[in-house]
Amino acid sequence: MSHSLSRLLPWTWSRTGLRRGFQILVALSVLALAPMTWAWLDSSGHRVSAGRSDAWMASVPSMPVALVLGAGITAGARPTPMLRTRLDIGVRLYRAGKVRALLVSGDNSRVGYDEPTAMRDYLTAHGVPAEKVVLDYAGFDTWASCVRAKKIFGASRAVVVTQDFHIPRAVTLCRTAGLDSFGVGDDSSKDWPVDTYVYATREFFASAKALLEAKVLHADPHFLGPREVTLDRALASRATSATRRRTKLSSRRPL
Repeated sequence: MSHSLSRLLPWTWSRTGLRRGFQILVALSVLALAPMTWAWLDSSGHRVSAGRSDAWMASVPSMPVALVLGAGITAGARPTPMLRTRLDIGVRLYRAGKVRALLVSGDNSRVGYDEPTAMRDYLTAHGVPAEKVVLDYAGFDTWASCVRAKKIFGASRAVVVTQDFHIPRAVTLCRTAGLDSFGVGDDSSKDWPVDTYVYATREFFASAKALLEAKVLHADPHFLGPREVTLDRALASRATSATRRRTKLSSRRPL
């Protein structure tokens, strides 16, 4: 073994070298965990997990709109199972009177892939009046959805709906974007433990990207565009008597 290589081996280090090496490892670990710690602490007290019963509903403040974040659609243009759980929470919030409109934010970056429309169709099929659903076609990631909700759609307060593993980052990013936000998450680990583990692992890297974009670069999404009034109209609209009857009837059926 060469002399230069032996100097790199931990068991050949001096006590001072070992101490410094340990300090460097600790510093790197703290740095790596900082983004998730930031998201977790900033969202503390501003999130709840939705259960099977409606007991959690009492913790949710009444706000004008629910921001439902996209989570993919199938080849048949239907919401994925995880997205359906988010939409179901949105329906429950609307039925309970916690929100007056739903802003569905998802990906429509290519022909034949339209998350917001699939989300709207699901919501209206479950009794939410069409005039109460607003579509954001450029919610390509969480930061874009939050910034666009504030700058393009004019939202100031919103209930953010996603999965539990995503809620800390989603709420923190929306709060950073200037939205008074409260998050409601679905505990997907009960139904999809493997998928949840994969996505939760990705949060480690996504949180680092979020911290960089929101706090360091203060970057706006690539697609912003002019101010839209669709959310203003949805909040000002009154559901027709027919849609009110459908909503009332559907609220008697479990999702």
